[in-house]
This record gives sequence, C-alpha cells and structure tokens, in this order.
Amino acid sequence: MERKEIWRLALVLLLGQLVSFFLAVASFTSSLIANLGTDTPLTQSWFTYLSLSLVYGVVFFFRGRRLVVPWYWYLAMAIVDVQGNYLSIKAYQYSSITSVTLLDCWTIPWVIILTWFALGTRYSPCQFVGVAVCVSGLGLVLLSDAHISGGGGSKPIIGDALVIAATFCYAFSNVGQEFCVKRKDRVEVLAMLGILGVLVSTCEISIFERKDLESVKWSATMICLFGGYAAATFLFYSVVPFVLQMSGATLFNLSLLTSDMWAVSIRIFFYHDEVDWLYFVAFSLVAIGLIIYSVNEKGTVSGKEPEPLEYERISQES
Repeated sequence: MERKEIWRLALVLLLGQLVSFFLAVASFTSSLIANLGTDTPLTQSWFTYLSLSLVYGVVFFFRGRRLVVPWYWYLAMAIVDVQGNYLSIKAYQYSSITSVTLLDCWTIPWVIILTWFALGTRYSPCQFVGVAVCVSGLGLVLLSDAHISGGGGSKPIIGDALVIAATFCYAFSNVGQEFCVKRKDRVEVLAMLGILGVLVSTCEISIFERKDLESVKWSATMICLFGGYAAATFLFYSVVPFVLQMSGATLFNLSLLTSDMWAVSIRIFFYHDEVDWLYFVAFSLVAIGLIIYSVNEKGTVSGKEPEPLEYERISQES
C-alpha cells in the first residue's frame, strides 16, 4: 500500500471515529431523555433537520445554483431518514443504550446489498470476511437481551426489533447520500436533507406526536438535552458526507461500530449498571472485522461512477 493511500485510509478512519463519537453523544442524550419519561422522537429529529436547513440551506440558496440531483430523490431520502431516526430513538423507550448502538450494525448488510445492486460496488472475499465477523457479534447481543436481564430496558426484544427496522431505513439513506455526494456537492445534500426533513417531520409530528409533545415538562435540563442531541447530530450529519465521498457507505457504517465502546463506558460510569460479558465479546468481534475490512478496502471494485454534473446558475430573472 502506497504512502498516499495509507494517509487517505487513516483520514477516513479518523473521520469515521469522529462521527462515531458524535453518534455516541447523541445516543447518550436520547437515553437520558427517554429515562426522564419523554417520548418525542420526531421532535428530537426535527431540531436536527432545522439546524441543517438553517446552516447549509442558507449557504446553498445564497450560491444561486440549481439542483444537481432532482428534488424528489432528496424527498425520498428525507422520508426514510426521518423514519430511521424515529425508530432508533423510539427504541430507547424499550432497550438499553448498549443494545441500541450495537444493533445499529445491522445497517451494514443492508448497505452491502443496496450498494451491490444500486451502485454496482463489488467487494473482495476478505472484505466479506470482515463484515461477517462484525455481523457475528450481533447474535450475541440478541442472545444477551433475550435471556439476561443485564441487557437493560423494559422490553428489550421490542427495542431490538425497532433498531433493526431503523437500520433498514438508514441503509437507504446512507446509500442515497453516497450517490449524491459523489455527483457533486455535499452542501446541496445536507441543505435538501435538512429542509425536506423539517417538512416531513413537521407533518408527522402534527399527526402522531402532538399530544406527546404537549405533555413534555420543559425544564433547563430537558432543553439542554434536546440542544445537546441537536448539536451532536448536526455535527454527525456534517462529517458523514466526507466519509461517504472518500470511501463509501459500508466503511462508514463499519467505522460507527466503535461508538459501542463509548456506549459501554456510559453504561458503566453514568448508569452504574453491570454490562454482560457477551457485550465485550461482541465488541471485540466487530473491532476485528473493521480492521480486516479496512486493510482490504483497496480490493473494492466500484461500478460506473456517476458523472459529476456542472451547476447551472439561476439567472436573476428566474
């Protein structure tokens, strides 16, 4: 492996760890909000999309450029992304922070399937071995939650099912973002995801979450938690396109597996709960799988890359 490729891989892994940290902080705040008896997952995500639209939407519109990717693709991405966030946050009402973060690994097989058929990405046998090692740890989490009370949460099996459903939505969103950011501009992707995410989540809040939102007891602690979640997820979404553009959705999701280490630390030092030994075995497996995949990333064969499209500047008359 050449020095340039080593530095590039190191940068991708570093950015992956950065988004992993932001994800761990978002998981921590979501868990605290759920423990305080607040069940408003759509509202939590609404603040995230609002921050994205205010920052990146303003930058994009001041550029005065037309969309490179049709708006309806962004709408589809926003819909599945909102549902993914809803299901993932909802899972904290039933399961523990450790289970939720570990089961996020299910995004990986979905992403591989989608990139294989949608983007034409081909993976080397060693990469499949790395992914298989990562996924093998998921069965240990399910086993622990089903038979051991250390899994945490009132109904861990329901929580696990919600997370797995969320990963399917995340996979569509990640692959869609990878396709879009490799066409031209990260700012356009984040701006449209934020704007349309606000619209989609606002509609769903008015239908499904209005009563829950009215019952929230707002306090300084609750406001700080909502603000912390919005800040963490805003930074998460801001760094994600860099990882997707430099590598892809698969390595991005594999990099997120290290957020489980932060989740375990939070479980021990903040919740004062005992963590079952199966969690440590599961984390060891996904860490080994990540190393195997990263070393053999050069073997990935991408399909025909989408041609970068030139922007068309909007005239003053338009």
